[in-house]
Amino acid sequence: MTEMPVLETARLRVRPFVMADLEDAHRLFDLELGGMDLTEDGAASLAERARWLEWSVLNYEHLHRLDQPPYGDRAIVLKETGALIGSVGYVPCLMPFEQLPFFAGGDAPATPARSTPEFGLFWAISPAHQRQGYATEAARAMADYAFQHMGLKRVVATTGYGNRASIGVMRKLGMTIERNPLPEPPWFQVVGVLEQPRNLKEL
Repeated sequence: MTEMPVLETARLRVRPFVMADLEDAHRLFDLELGGMDLTEDGAASLAERARWLEWSVLNYEHLHRLDQPPYGDRAIVLKETGALIGSVGYVPCLMPFEQLPFFAGGDAPATPARSTPEFGLFWAISPAHQRQGYATEAARAMADYAFQHMGLKRVVATTGYGNRASIGVMRKLGMTIERNPLPEPPWFQVVGVLEQPRNLKEL
């Protein structure tokens, strides 16, 4: 698989993280976002963030060598200043998607479904830069790349019932939004689905 290039939008550059991003990444993920990308334990120390960053950098190289999709976080930086304001990326999703009408082909089943894999898209923006359209801009660039250069049929995004901001980004991307009709599993709540644009299907 071709190595993923830096993506540019009107205001942003979406690029791989590098080790020189350590202090900015620690500020973004652990101080401003409260460690949302790691575990339920919360924010990481600077040393823990350094290990995550090293893993992320190595991840780009080794996934490319194995001809695997370019999973993982990518830095969202402002073109004008180069400031790191967020993260966006691809992730493999293993969830009971067939509990949702979109995947079940009609009405959702009354009993829990088995998990199936989908290609996930995620994003996170520093609170100081939210509500300015940056998440939508970066996520759209990533979705476009996935459809145009990876030949994907669809991408999905997941969030919780109460995350109105993330659901809003899903809507702006044109995603079909589904809610889990069953109480289980409790972490499987809202899913956005974006299919490959029709004009690409016809190529």
